[in-house]
Amino acid sequence: MDEHEYREIYYSLNSNRCVFEKALLTRRFGCSQVARINIGEREAAGCSNMNALDTCTRLLDQMHSNANFALGMTHVNGPLPHAREMKVQCGGLLGLESVIYETEHPDGTMDIFGLIAKAIHIYEQLDQLPYSLLVKHIVHFEGRPRRSRE
Repeated sequence: MDEHEYREIYYSLNSNRCVFEKALLTRRFGCSQVARINIGEREAAGCSNMNALDTCTRLLDQMHSNANFALGMTHVNGPLPHAREMKVQCGGLLGLESVIYETEHPDGTMDIFGLIAKAIHIYEQLDQLPYSLLVKHIVHFEGRPRRSRE
């Protein structure tokens, strides 16, 4: 299966793509609303709840806009490069977990939407979250080290 064919199948099977898909695929995070889809040898993550998808999309948009300057980006035209998107998704979720559960060393939540719902319960609205604390985790997030090609 070539990349073009894979993309066509991906979008036809995964119409409600999870916005935290990259974080979910690390297996460090989970979600009660995820719909996992296998296409050939690859895995994708969709969302089974449109309200959850909307809430998660709004949070990720807020994390992007608050982290752009910290990531050294003045403006973004299109999707972020993979490593920076991983920093925003994983680092942002770890920051949110740190704030909500008052821990310095978060492990990664097994329910992203549950974590977001708890944050909304505490802060009432997504725009009231302490994004400066989330951005600290985004900036300091380190992905997997590169594998050497030997």
